[in-house]
Amino acid sequence: MKKNILKVEKLVKTYKIDSPSPILALRGVDFTCQEGEFVGLMGRSGSGKSTFLHQLALLDVPTSGYIELAGVDVSKLSQKKRAVFRLKTLGYVFQDYALIPELNLYENIALPMMALKVSKSKYHLEIVEIIRRVGLEGRENNLPSELSGGEQQRVSIARAIINKPKILFADEPTANLDVESATVIMELMRELVDKYNQTIIIVTHEQDDEKYLDRVVHLTDGKFF
Repeated sequence: MKKNILKVEKLVKTYKIDSPSPILALRGVDFTCQEGEFVGLMGRSGSGKSTFLHQLALLDVPTSGYIELAGVDVSKLSQKKRAVFRLKTLGYVFQDYALIPELNLYENIALPMMALKVSKSKYHLEIVEIIRRVGLEGRENNLPSELSGGEQQRVSIARAIINKPKILFADEPTANLDVESATVIMELMRELVDKYNQTIIIVTHEQDDEKYLDRVVHLTDGKFF
């Protein structure tokens, strides 16, 4: 029986902006996810999907509530320990790829390992294997500007999984891609779940993505329905 790898209780996120009242982006959300599960977050623009994903991925700090990732109560981690935990335990795929334009494909994938100060001799073979898995052999020296959108997103996924994260988050990973490239990305993530027991949570607007997912959760006005 699979165990929960992620648990959220009463999660609230409030943004204070120049208005008479603060914006309540998340309204006491409860959520669990099992190990090796592929979950999609859906909802209208402004429903809180990306905000929720940012809290789970430790890219932001909630106003209140409880988040447990891989058995760790992350609210008890210092800022430094949160950063290390994020690098070692979590992976994140950005909608706009977020690649460093001055670095080639190989170097972009290596960034998390470099941040953890792992020597190249220890991660080189892993990067070669991941490049093969995402179908980009022979492109190691290409800059992001020399790659298509679909190829850049595959580099982004490769970078996100080089540290073997327990949980992979992806914010609309197919939003900027053509149908063929989007299919490649979703099939790649489905393969990560099926072959490597990867846990993946994605934000998506695409109805076609549902056939790849184990479960879809709908957010409306900062709450699940």
